[in-house]
Amino acid sequence: MSSPKHILVIRLSAMGDVAMTVPVLKVVVQTYPKVKLTVVSRAFFKPIFDDIPNLNFLEADVYGEHKGLGLLKLANQAKALNIDAVADIHNVIRSKAITNYLRIKGVKTATVNKGRAEKKSLTRAGGGTIHPLKTTHQRYADVFSALGLPIQLTQYQAPKRKRLTPRLLSLIGRHTQKAIGIAPFAAFEGKTYPFELMKEVIAKLNNTGAYQIFLFGGGKAEINSLAKIEPLYPAVTNVAGNLTFEDELALISNLDLMLSMDSGNGHLAAIFGIPVITLWGVTHPFAGFVPFGQPESNQISVSREKYPLIPTSVYGNTYPEDYKNAMSTISPEVVFNKILKVLEN
Repeated sequence: MSSPKHILVIRLSAMGDVAMTVPVLKVVVQTYPKVKLTVVSRAFFKPIFDDIPNLNFLEADVYGEHKGLGLLKLANQAKALNIDAVADIHNVIRSKAITNYLRIKGVKTATVNKGRAEKKSLTRAGGGTIHPLKTTHQRYADVFSALGLPIQLTQYQAPKRKRLTPRLLSLIGRHTQKAIGIAPFAAFEGKTYPFELMKEVIAKLNNTGAYQIFLFGGGKAEINSLAKIEPLYPAVTNVAGNLTFEDELALISNLDLMLSMDSGNGHLAAIFGIPVITLWGVTHPFAGFVPFGQPESNQISVSREKYPLIPTSVYGNTYPEDYKNAMSTISPEVVFNKILKVLEN
């Protein structure tokens, strides 16, 4: 059977997982320039794919037009684009419904193996030795290999920094200092660095007088928390709630470093080849969610000697009560010194 020429790529959510598709998709079109991709995802994520040639975007409104049986409408919309293969790199009920429908229609399909059994074993190690699992990026790449399009992720070339718009220039000014992004929140408390400790990190960076610091977040509570920090430190600019997503991506692409939790902003920065330092709480880098191309030395994890059950879950949503404050054992000094070391290099 000949290799596919037009592939529907399904990854509906969440932001970090969608961002992790970018290096894979870019290498696919780089390796196979005659292959066309159509990504189906939430409309909000469309700007993430702007730098990938031969890629179109199909909006999935899974809470409106494409809810329930509306998924079949979405599948038919994709079929009308003359796709000849499906890469389901989500593997959830919604993506399965689309994939199975198109398979019945005669379209070649391949679905990501999330390694659920391996990840379950990792979270149930009970203090025993753990080993790195296959990265999520490689799991995505394996789907294209199954479709007859093997790729080497080492071939990824990060896009150039995006041009700063007048809106960004008016907000951040023209500066010569190194720019640090800090995204201090995550979906779950168990993988969010205590806010008071993060403020200590920010204060240390501010007091050097050497950096410009940008705070990232989303949602009303996060935006309000970050807005209260900004007036305290001359070097700090809160961009949460003040920029479009496109402008946030442009700013991220111009950073010198991103400090992030195990969450989406770290993955967005990694797309642009920006050094990312990730703080890990009850999750662990061995589960395969390290931002693309980031070295092990940039991963700061809670000590498994003190908290041997880590990782307690893959996504950080479950953990023993006495692990709730595990991240507080990562000192602000450790984080601050790691930032200085990475920037020096």
